[in-house]
Amino acid sequence: MSKLTYFNIASTAETDREHQVQLCLLQALCDAVRDQRGAESVGEILGQLIAYSEAHFMSEELLMRLQSYDDYAGHVDEHMHMMDVLGQIAADHEARNSSLVLGKAAEVLGFIGDHIATHDRRFAAFLSSGQ
Repeated sequence: MSKLTYFNIASTAETDREHQVQLCLLQALCDAVRDQRGAESVGEILGQLIAYSEAHFMSEELLMRLQSYDDYAGHVDEHMHMMDVLGQIAADHEARNSSLVLGKAAEVLGFIGDHIATHDRRFAAFLSSGQ
């Protein structure tokens, strides 16, 4: 196995682990709001989710650039959309609009699940093809 092939396989595995953490944080946010946990608890989870998502997207986008990924721009647009919605959730949380937070968090959970199943799977296939 070439070093590049090994790198691509390892990168895909690491990215999948990061996706699981991101999905767990999103679910934890939905659960915290639905269970009416305190604003501090919800804010802590939301802060972790935003910071984790920023770091994950940055590393994934760097990998795409390193591999000259052909759908880089479209993929980044989806990341930017998610960060925009997370920003809206943070603003709703600050305004104490928990019903809006729950609805938007559930929307992001669906959006990121779809993103992983489509865009991220396409990128994984691109990596495994040795492009």
